[in-house]
Amino acid sequence: MKTQSAQLNYLKISARKTRLVTDLVKGLPVNEAEAQLLILPNRASKPLLKLLRSAMANAKNNQQLIVDRLIVKDFRVDVGPMQKRWRTRARGAMAEIQKKSCHVTIVLEESEKEIPLKFKFSPKPKKVKTEGKKKVKKEKVSHEENQEKPALEKSEKIRGGKPKKSGVFNKMFRRKTI
Repeated sequence: MKTQSAQLNYLKISARKTRLVTDLVKGLPVNEAEAQLLILPNRASKPLLKLLRSAMANAKNNQQLIVDRLIVKDFRVDVGPMQKRWRTRARGAMAEIQKKSCHVTIVLEESEKEIPLKFKFSPKPKKVKTEGKKKVKKEKVSHEENQEKPALEKSEKIRGGKPKKSGVFNKMFRRKTI
């Protein structure tokens, strides 16, 4: 059986957090592993997905392996170097802040039998801009301006009349983090 590996060095996420994601994917066919990494909310899933796709491309182009038969044989996470920073504390003391990193290695193996696909990924269709649609949107906007604005709700009146907007600020300072 042929194998193909790829490595990601100096990932700025701790090894412990990265292992949570890699343990879910280990032993799965690459198609299912890719689907898992796409839907996981963890921060480590995006660079690991990129690494998996890189390993799949290497296996296809360099060793002429069939991508549909590939399985994630090993997904190893090793501790990388740690950046050390210092923070002042009470009575002139200092506390160390450790900014951890890790090295990730993935090994793909070609199985002898065909693996049935559960998912099929296709690239996103590109949006085609046409001039006719722009004219229609302008007409809709002019009709909306003529209509009366709906009355503010009680909660909006209390807060000052502005509805709550979602944005980067609200995402960063929300109560529950992912």
